[in-house]
Amino acid sequence: MNDIFEIARTALKLTRKAGADEAEIYCVKGRSVSVDIQRDTIDLAKESIVSGIGIRAIKNGAVGFSSTNDPERVGEASVLAVSSASVRKADPQWTGLPVKKEPARVNGVFDSKIADTGIEECIDYTMEMISGALSIPSVVPTSGHLSSSSFTYLIINSNGVEIEDSQTMVHASMDNITKEAPLATGSEFDMSHSLDIDFYRIGEKAARLALGSQNGISTQTRDTFVLLEPMAFADILESTLAASINSDNVQKGRSALIGKTGSKIATEELSIIDDGTLPGGIATASSDDEGTPSQRTEVIKNGILLSFLYDSYTAGKEKRESTGNGVRSSFMSTPYTGLRNLVIEHPSFDVVAETADGVIVNSVIGAHTANPISGDFSVEARNSFIIKNGEITSPIKSMMISGNIFEVLQNIDGIGKDVRKIGNIVTPAVRISKMRIIGE
Repeated sequence: MNDIFEIARTALKLTRKAGADEAEIYCVKGRSVSVDIQRDTIDLAKESIVSGIGIRAIKNGAVGFSSTNDPERVGEASVLAVSSASVRKADPQWTGLPVKKEPARVNGVFDSKIADTGIEECIDYTMEMISGALSIPSVVPTSGHLSSSSFTYLIINSNGVEIEDSQTMVHASMDNITKEAPLATGSEFDMSHSLDIDFYRIGEKAARLALGSQNGISTQTRDTFVLLEPMAFADILESTLAASINSDNVQKGRSALIGKTGSKIATEELSIIDDGTLPGGIATASSDDEGTPSQRTEVIKNGILLSFLYDSYTAGKEKRESTGNGVRSSFMSTPYTGLRNLVIEHPSFDVVAETADGVIVNSVIGAHTANPISGDFSVEARNSFIIKNGEITSPIKSMMISGNIFEVLQNIDGIGKDVRKIGNIVTPAVRISKMRIIGE
């Protein structure tokens, strides 16, 4: 059987032959291994092969799409993509697929050790997480997951774009619970392009967090210093700011930042960069998922809003260049505007030691309910603790935090030194000088 990349190149020719004015093929092939944990045992381990082709066809200014994971149906899929475009109305704002440019040079996205990892090794890594969790008395695992993947993708279009790149990824997570009442839970995870994860520590840290969260006390409703650990801050950013700096939302009137480019929207010490070239970044690649070279885009610099994020379509609507933010969820979807690696920068210090009175929040629940236009949010704070005189003291039994992301950006007065990659958001702990907490 022919290699699927050879078939993808044939699909480009077939799509043009079927009548497409422009054509794009996104093809991926690879394998993944996943292991699930239930309680303290391995529940399921499996290996999967991933392979498929997505076809985007443009005819008379209209866009059609189809996909297939069956190499023998690529010709049919090519015709279907053109047929889909043929029955759609022309989009007067369509300006064309990306043109050929030199891709960015990136590193830290492929590890041959992961590519060679099999089910047995993944089970061993999973058992290390379980051992880490069981090393803490009075705590047991409830669930967990580990996945290891290696894939290569090909992006080609009728404008001469041809990008072929390979990536690896390992992801591990663990949830634990205390054995005795009052019950408390804790979770931890890590992900990386390289096999540099401490699996034992994931289980141990989740267990320590659960144990430390027992016997929580009540706290009063008030405005105070709030330290958001990376997981908490990343969740809030993803559900608020990420939507507001998305050019598609801006163009459709769904952003509070419309018309504010060049304006101060955050404390002057804060900068936020979207960097598709970040070494080892989760969303790092030589190009975006349309073939536009990856780049470093200053979104906010010294508190000033400089740029939104664009894919080729939204950039064309404004007669500007794409920022390399065309992303896909899989070969079965068309590109859309999304984050690459959103990096938070601000002068750092020991934010806990320099907080006399406040709270620290490990994670939040309900960030998806935030208003993506106004930036308002109200979330449940999980694994939260009182800070007194620079020390983390009592766990908090129940607490909500609420606010507005644009007020949060104005009130950030420091960040910690330990930076984490929470998916494609790269951030340390962040201290907010004034935020509403809602106690019992």
